[in-house]
Amino acid sequence: MIFTAPMKQLIAVILDRDVEKITRELLRQSVLHFISIKEITGDWSSQVEQVTTLVSVAMIAETRKRIESLVLINEALPLPQVQLDIDNMKFLDIEETNKELDKIAGTLQSIRDRQKQRQQEILKLEEIKRQLDMFQNVEAMFTAHSPYSFINIQTGMVLASRYESFNSAIDKLPSVLLNFSERDHQVNLLLITMKRDDSQVNKVLDQFGWVDIEFSKEFKSSKKDIITDLESRLIKLEKEQHNLDNEVQQLISRHRHRLESLWANLRLNELFFRIQSYFSKTSRTMLFSGWLPAEKVKTLEKSIRRITDNHCYLEWNDPAGIAPEKKKDIPVQFRNPRLLAPFQMLVQNYSIPQYGTIDPTPLVAVAYLIMFGLMFGDAGHGAVLALLGIFGQIIYKGVKEGIRNLLKLITWCGFSAIITGILFGSYFGMRWFKPLWFDFHSIISGHPPPGGPVHDVYGILVITIYFGITIIALGLVINWINLFNNRNWLKLLLDKGGVLGGWMYGAGIYTAFYFVAHDYRELPESVLLFWILGMPSLVLFFKGPLELLLHQQEKRKKFDIFTLINFFMEWIVELLEIFSGYLANTLSFMRVAGLGIAHVSLMIAFFEIARMVSPEGNDIWSYLVLLSGNVLVIALEGLSAGIQSLRLNYYEFFSKYFIGAGRAYMPISLRHTEQE
Repeated sequence: MIFTAPMKQLIAVILDRDVEKITRELLRQSVLHFISIKEITGDWSSQVEQVTTLVSVAMIAETRKRIESLVLINEALPLPQVQLDIDNMKFLDIEETNKELDKIAGTLQSIRDRQKQRQQEILKLEEIKRQLDMFQNVEAMFTAHSPYSFINIQTGMVLASRYESFNSAIDKLPSVLLNFSERDHQVNLLLITMKRDDSQVNKVLDQFGWVDIEFSKEFKSSKKDIITDLESRLIKLEKEQHNLDNEVQQLISRHRHRLESLWANLRLNELFFRIQSYFSKTSRTMLFSGWLPAEKVKTLEKSIRRITDNHCYLEWNDPAGIAPEKKKDIPVQFRNPRLLAPFQMLVQNYSIPQYGTIDPTPLVAVAYLIMFGLMFGDAGHGAVLALLGIFGQIIYKGVKEGIRNLLKLITWCGFSAIITGILFGSYFGMRWFKPLWFDFHSIISGHPPPGGPVHDVYGILVITIYFGITIIALGLVINWINLFNNRNWLKLLLDKGGVLGGWMYGAGIYTAFYFVAHDYRELPESVLLFWILGMPSLVLFFKGPLELLLHQQEKRKKFDIFTLINFFMEWIVELLEIFSGYLANTLSFMRVAGLGIAHVSLMIAFFEIARMVSPEGNDIWSYLVLLSGNVLVIALEGLSAGIQSLRLNYYEFFSKYFIGAGRAYMPISLRHTEQE
């Protein structure tokens, strides 16, 4: 678990006749992280040519995403969760598949067009209603009518015999039409429309012989009728929209099974041809290469030899034989349990560790939770965080893996705060039970209990200093292990992060504690200081010359006066980095105490405000102050503690040993659900 999974490189040569069967088997096993043959050193790799796949992988992926966009219209099961079986893969006719999708998409588009039309009508009618609400009655609206208004109000008449046809025609536009009286076979009408529809409205008016008349008293009391008519039409349109939504859902549901089948076949073909895109060929053979975990080697080799009747050539390369500059290209597979997935996410967000180095995920889990707990040490607040994380995982079960891991991290942090809260005796800023370690609140408030292990703020700061020294020392030890595994002896011995740098850091810690123990008045004896700090500093100077001597041919440098000056300047800079850098790294951990003190201080402040609001302490306002205070502290301090814990891991811990720029192990897999 501490080290990433050991990998093996496969270089395989097979006959043309076995290509399809081998491709299917490689996809079935889903263990090979493919690399191009061109990445392999050797003159022979230039004598092969890339295989051209029968169907473009990009075209298949585009068609697959068309199906996903169709299915996502209704809130059904996401297609990437469809189970894939290589035995169900069929010949792909991409043109026919797209034609079938075009039919479904065409039907869907026609429904969408009708929805868009209805929505535009709804917006126009709502605008008419909004304009009408601004006036007391229709007469006031008609009188105030201006060229800058969005609506048109007209009064006129049409022949009674043509009224029904006119009403049907105008009803197709966003409008309000009121019938007031009938005289001499003419119907008096009030018509309200949007100005943007004037051209269409005028065509209808001309078609049915509309004659304008003056605004009369009979129209004055029509506002209520207009509002009623508007609301009736809006209800009708909204019902039509709802029916159209149902049509969309029914359309997708009706074709759901077929879409799933098409999607699965597209995905299988996409993965199939993606594997073949890594193949290279000669006149009669096919070549491919990739990395896989060492534990999977026997299974894959047995399958390939069985399928090809042993007519194949398989070469297995161990990473130990790979050139040092190529090791960064070896893919890295993490071997952490699922419980540590949130902390693996934190590591991956920083970088992928280089193959052959330590995977810090378990160490980050411990360090991060201790840091968070010390900064957010309240059992009540921790319980709230833990419950939020648990309920979040239940509610958002189908969300992306990154969000799930974030919710799991919140849960972990909550339990960490519960443990430290019990150690500090803090429960929502109150002391319900006796602390198991020391009373944080009493110390910050200036009333420490007698006989406790910590008596003041300085004692809390010292705890975080010790914690920082432990983390930095652990980082140095991990760095030594990484350098030892990579056989980098010079850096292991003489680098600032090597044994010499660790010696000087330990000597600096001894000197600092000696100075503090003697009331800041006395340092260790000068002879001792020379041997523990002075002599290592002088030895450090020889790092540059030794590096030049060992790698002179590679770097092609000649020794001259400028080389000597360069050695001297690098030595000075490295000494400054050791003395000032390690000091800053160690003191940086005091922010753990600082955030913990701020957390307690804020709770003390809110309790004081509650007492000021209600001296008796049983008023509803005092409870509201305490409730809002706890919510604010959980939100702000939880965020601050999470960020600072991450910062300390990244900049104070990782900087001592982490070798990044690695490549994640990403086999072409049936189980890989990421949308590529």
